[in-house]
Amino acid sequence: MPDLRKEIISILDERQLTPHFQPIVSLTQKKIIGYEALIRGPSDSSLHSPFNLFTTAEKYNLSTRLEFLCREITIQRYADLDIREKLFINASPLVLLQPEFKKGETLRLLDHYGVNPRSVIIELTEHKPADNYQIMRASAKHYRSMGFAIALDDLGAGYSGLRLWSELLPEYVKIDKHFIHALHDDAVKLNFVRSIQSMAASLNCNVIAEGIETEDEFKAIEKLGITHAQGYYFARPTMIPVEKIDSSLFTTPDRSKEYKSSLPNAITAIHIIRDITPISAKTSISEVMNLFHHNGELTLLPLVDDNMASGIIFRDKFLTKLFSTRYGIDLHGKNAIKTFVENTPLCIDKNMPIDLVSKQLTSLTTSDPAFIITDNGEYMGIGTLLDLLAEFTRQQIDNARHANPLTLLPGSVPINNQINQLLASNTPFAFGYFDLDNFKPFNDVYGYDAGDQIIKAVANTLTQCIPAENGRVGHIGGDDFIVIFTCNDWLQRCENILDSFKNTVPAYYSDNDIKAGGIHTENRAGESCFFPLISLSIGLVNPLSTGLCRSHVDLADLASEAKKMAKKTSGNSLFINQRTSTKNVENFKTGLHNPAIKLHVVN
Repeated sequence: MPDLRKEIISILDERQLTPHFQPIVSLTQKKIIGYEALIRGPSDSSLHSPFNLFTTAEKYNLSTRLEFLCREITIQRYADLDIREKLFINASPLVLLQPEFKKGETLRLLDHYGVNPRSVIIELTEHKPADNYQIMRASAKHYRSMGFAIALDDLGAGYSGLRLWSELLPEYVKIDKHFIHALHDDAVKLNFVRSIQSMAASLNCNVIAEGIETEDEFKAIEKLGITHAQGYYFARPTMIPVEKIDSSLFTTPDRSKEYKSSLPNAITAIHIIRDITPISAKTSISEVMNLFHHNGELTLLPLVDDNMASGIIFRDKFLTKLFSTRYGIDLHGKNAIKTFVENTPLCIDKNMPIDLVSKQLTSLTTSDPAFIITDNGEYMGIGTLLDLLAEFTRQQIDNARHANPLTLLPGSVPINNQINQLLASNTPFAFGYFDLDNFKPFNDVYGYDAGDQIIKAVANTLTQCIPAENGRVGHIGGDDFIVIFTCNDWLQRCENILDSFKNTVPAYYSDNDIKAGGIHTENRAGESCFFPLISLSIGLVNPLSTGLCRSHVDLADLASEAKKMAKKTSGNSLFINQRTSTKNVENFKTGLHNPAIKLHVVN
């Protein structure tokens, strides 16, 4: 068994320590802003890992000596590599309180190796009780007087993290990786991190999420508005630090083309854009103060560098935070305005329909009154909640004018407009005409109120099977419904609709009529007849055929013809009008699996 005391002393005497650097990334700027220095012992030693190294040093009262040697080797390596980003150096509060602690030693090392103190962040790590907060405050004040910023490490893992946070008021706070792991699947962790972010924003403190390993974790912390991150997802600690993060790690799927093709000419984010001249995130706080002072109507300023937006400064929040302390402008005036960014701004593609914009905004945890509008990911302008609400309300009122009063579904005017838009943009879509069979006899026997309930049941079935992202449902009057399918599985959805409706209908009949399979009543000629239970007939026009139509009038002719053919078959049925091609008939047939649904194709 090795003598660990001799081994740790040998390592210290021979300076057998190697610093590794792991990047700390700004999610707003999408780049590396600093590196945390992590020490490793000799690779062939049991003390290679930091945990074993520091635990052994503490056991033999060598913690202070180890920490200062780590600091010197790290600063020397940082200087040799000519790193321009900030250096995060770990420091234990207990070491700061030791008698052998050398005050000003770090500043001496920086001066010796030619490193600017403003490039260094002292990262305080606390895993044991430390009650002398007065000394801690004095230490933090001393470090700041020399130009250092303070970071509080592993928030949530220590004994008095929140107390230390309130006492030290660090520039950075790092959330322990326990709360980041599988964050997206844990409501408790989400609420914890959300609370930390909220407190940090009110204290003008930057939050760094540690231990991000997966894309899901990255997306979760980004959605919460966390501004900085660190973890294997971006890069592992290395002796030669990575200089740039792969830009694809910051990107979410570009849906701009999808928005443009699925809903052409719809009211989109570009319709509510405001052209506001941005400023650089490096602009000083005092300059921003002057901009707001000389322009009383200026309520917000976007921060943009290299066409990428990193934040939005809101006038009221800015002034409140700046003057919340007695010497606010004196303390912060020379700092860059990016330090006032609380959340990663929501970026909306210019082609996103405003109903989807509204859904995005309501899903956020922040309540910012504005967002960024982009063109291929680059800054284009600003959108505000007020403008979005005004346009959304106008659109809703316009839709309501043409909506069916019973189901509140769009009528023929908005449906025809969308058809013409799709045709004009050569966007493929399928079309369906839905009509009830034996509806009038049911109405005559059960009354108009029961008839209305059946119509509502059809509307509910259609809207449940065809959400907005897959198509649009219209009610053009009476028992006639039409559907624009912008999805590829339109045939399967129709099959599901017929199956669902078949199971719904019996609830609207008496037990005797259900047993009989229908009702006896007079037909239009006054003759007594038997009418089966209500069923649904669907006339369909496939995308190949819709693409050859010139307008909604041509399409209506094809759909009406298909519906008439479907109604010639008893029970729930559908008919595909494919007069232009027979190529895919067999594919359509094999796509149907329900024997209760009848398929007929005309060529």
